[in-house]
Amino acid sequence: MSPFSSLDAIALAEAFASGRTDPVQVLEQALEQAARAEHVFVSLTDARARREAQASAARWRAGQPLSGFDGVPLAWKDLFDVAGSVTTAAAAVRRNAPPALLDAASVSLLSRAGMVCLGKTNLSEFAYSGLGLNPHFGTPVNPFSDAQPRIPGGSSSGSAVAVATGIVPIAMGTDTAGSIRIPAAFNALVGFRASSRRYSRDGVFPLAHSIDSIGPLTRSVRDAWMIDELLQGRDPRQAPPVRSLAGQRFWVEQAVLEDARVEAAVRANVLAGVQALRTAGALVEMRPLPAFQASLALIRDHGWLGAAEAFALHEALLDSADAERLDPRVRRRLEAARPMTASQVLKLYDARSTLQRQLVEELDGAVLITPTVAHVAPPLAPLEADDELFVRTNLATLSLTMPGSLLDMPGVNLPSGRDSQGLPTGLLLSVPQGEDARLLRVARSVEATLANC
Repeated sequence: MSPFSSLDAIALAEAFASGRTDPVQVLEQALEQAARAEHVFVSLTDARARREAQASAARWRAGQPLSGFDGVPLAWKDLFDVAGSVTTAAAAVRRNAPPALLDAASVSLLSRAGMVCLGKTNLSEFAYSGLGLNPHFGTPVNPFSDAQPRIPGGSSSGSAVAVATGIVPIAMGTDTAGSIRIPAAFNALVGFRASSRRYSRDGVFPLAHSIDSIGPLTRSVRDAWMIDELLQGRDPRQAPPVRSLAGQRFWVEQAVLEDARVEAAVRANVLAGVQALRTAGALVEMRPLPAFQASLALIRDHGWLGAAEAFALHEALLDSADAERLDPRVRRRLEAARPMTASQVLKLYDARSTLQRQLVEELDGAVLITPTVAHVAPPLAPLEADDELFVRTNLATLSLTMPGSLLDMPGVNLPSGRDSQGLPTGLLLSVPQGEDARLLRVARSVEATLANC
C-alpha cells in the first residue's frame, strides 16, 4: 500500500498542495489495488480516471485546483450513472443494458469539483439486502475478517471495502434501509445517510422512491462534510473547527441498548462512547424514545414501506421470464410485498408523517444515539449456504437502521471500537429530517471525543 492510502481525502489534498504526491501517482496506485481486489468493483473507468487525474495534476502545479478535493479519487456504487458505463445495479439481467449517456447529477457535480472517477463498486443485487452478498458479481470479503471470511455489509458492500482497504478515501453509496450505515459499521468507517431529498437522485437507479438516500462512506467526518458541501454546489477549502460538546444534548435509546439481541461488545462500546461524551460536558439522557419504539413496532406489525415501493418498481420484471435470472433471495423478498394492499401502504405513509412530527417534538434538539447494528459482521460461508439463516440475519442486521430510514432521519455511523476478535462496532447518531448540517457538525465533535477515549 502507498503511504497515502490511509489518509482521508482532506489530508490527501494537502499532500497534493505540498507536492508530496500528485493525483496521477495516487490514481495509478488505486487502479493497481482495485484490479487486485476481488469482487469489490463491477467496472473500472481507467481512461476517464487518467484524463481527470492528469488534468488535476496540472491544476495543482499551477496552483489553481477546482476545489478542496481536486484530484481525489473516488468510487461510485453501481447504481449511479457514469457516462459510457453500464449501470448494472449488480443484477445479471442488466449486464447488457445500454451504457449511460450522461453522468448522474452527483457524479457530474463531483467531477466538476475535480474529483477522479475510479469506477463502479459492487453491491447486493438491486441494493436489496443489508448483508452485501451477490451470487452474480461475487461478494467482497470484509477486510477485518478473522480466521473465517466475514460479510462486508450491504448493500453498499464494494464501496465500503474500497475505502476500508485503502483503494480510495471516499466511495459513494445509497441507503434505503441501512445500506450506507451498516457497511460503514462493519468496516470501521464513517457513513453518512443524508435526508432523502438533500441531494439530487437524477441518474441513480432507485429501490424505494420515498426512502432512498445517497451519501458517502469515508475515513473521517470532515470528508463527509466536504462531500456534503460539494454536492450542494458550495466550494469550501477547509473544514470548520471542531466545536465543544459542552451543553450538547444527546438521547440514548435505552430500550434498544438493553435489548438482549445487542451483542455485549456493541453495547459496551456505545456505553464507553456515552461516558466520553459526558466527560466532554455533553448532556446525555438515557431512556426509551417513544417515536423510535413506535417505528420499530410499525415495521414489525404492518410491514416495511420500502418493500411495497421496491415491488412496484420491479413488478414488470417479476412478471417476466427474466425473473428467473434474479438472485433467488432478492426475488423472494420482492415477491413478499406483492400481497400488500393499497390501503395498507397508504396507512404506512400516514403513520410515517405522524411519527416524523412526534420525533421532532420528543428529541427537541437532542441527537439520538443507538448502536448502528446489534452485532458484528457475521461469517460469510454459512449465510451463502443457508437461506433461512440469511433471512434471519438480514432482518437482524437491518433492524436498527430501518426506523431512521422510515422517518428520513439523516444519520452518521462512527466507529465505536472492536470486539474481542477485532471486529468493528458502530455507533449511530441521528436527527430529524432536514437537520443534516447540524448532524455533521455534532458528528465531527463526537468523532474527536471518541478518538481521545
